[in-house]
Amino acid sequence: MQYIAYRTYWRGSLVPPLIDQHITDVATARWGAVRNPRLAEIVRALIGHLHDFARDVQLTEQEWATAMDWLTRAGQISDDKRSELILASDVLGLSMLVVEMNYALHPGATSAAVFGPFHIEGSPELEFGADMAYGVPGEPLYIVGTVRDLDGRAIGGATLDVWQADADGMYEAQLDTAEARLRGKYTSRPDGTYCVRTVAPRGYSIPMDGPVGELISRTGISHFRPAHVHFRISAPGYEPLTTHLFQKNAAYLESDVVFGTKADLVVEFQRRPPGSTPDGRTSDVPWLLATYVFVLQPLP
Repeated sequence: MQYIAYRTYWRGSLVPPLIDQHITDVATARWGAVRNPRLAEIVRALIGHLHDFARDVQLTEQEWATAMDWLTRAGQISDDKRSELILASDVLGLSMLVVEMNYALHPGATSAAVFGPFHIEGSPELEFGADMAYGVPGEPLYIVGTVRDLDGRAIGGATLDVWQADADGMYEAQLDTAEARLRGKYTSRPDGTYCVRTVAPRGYSIPMDGPVGELISRTGISHFRPAHVHFRISAPGYEPLTTHLFQKNAAYLESDVVFGTKADLVVEFQRRPPGSTPDGRTSDVPWLLATYVFVLQPLP
């Protein structure tokens, strides 16, 4: 009788109907066959949460098709200089959540922030105080300070990979250029000191010409980021640190679209008159000074 019931429902098919919870159980069990235990754990949990989400919102076939199209277009607009899916992760708060879960912050260490979608590998190595904004218009900005450990000891030889957007809110990755632009790698001196010369960043809109912008534009959410400079700092024996420095009193600090603002990363850009600069040179025009101590955590 059971066979007849299935046969009647499926017009001759011998496969039982996979309805609601049953299909979730079958899919979860099937993906348990993944050879890597951690991958099996992740995929099985993903299936469960995705299926629960579909049930919770009663997802329609048209909505599912729209979502698949959105993901397809996000992939198509991405390339080696732009990741629309990372941007999607950022604006949905997932990137910062993963940062918070994976960066076990000691109370004295510098806070981490999102990596962002526009970092480029292979930035030029620059000397102490070298200008990574050479030729890019803007108000001169020096970022100086030290790299230290939790006990206050200087960390010499730390690499500071630095990048930022220009005055129009554009990263090099978004521009048609073959030259390194507003990015560079600095090295802390034996006493832990560093000196970055650049131009003052400005707040900017995230790219709105792709699927993420399309989604944001259908909300009342601000699509702007406050003025900031990206840092990725590494040194042997220490946890790598990816973070930002934000300009104090900049617009959008309270509504950063990628949830990256943290109080200990907000610094004042002090205005200085023409004259001596931290790199041992002089400036004919007024310039800005930001001072910050990066504190790294030891590797476990």
